[in-house]
Amino acid sequence: MRTLRVKEIISKLNEILTGYFHYYGITDNSERITAFRYNVMKSLFYWLNRRSQKKSYNWVEFLNMIDNSYPLVRARIYVSIYD
Repeated sequence: MRTLRVKEIISKLNEILTGYFHYYGITDNSERITAFRYNVMKSLFYWLNRRSQKKSYNWVEFLNMIDNSYPLVRARIYVSIYD
C-alpha cells in the first residue's frame, strides 16, 4: 500500500480500523483500542516518511493532516457487556 496516494491509504486504513474497533470495541477496552490507533498512526507516519529520501512530514504536520485533511477513524466502544 505504500505506493498509493495518501487519500487511498487513509481510506483503506479506515476500513481496517473500523473492523478492528467493531471486533475489539467492548466495554473496558477503550484504553487498548485507543493505544492501537496511536500505534497505527506512528506506523503510518514512519512509512509515509520512507517513501522518498526527503522526509515528507514532521509529527505536527502529520497530526494536522490526520485531523483536518484525511481523518482517521476514532476509537469507540460499540458493545456494552453490562447491558
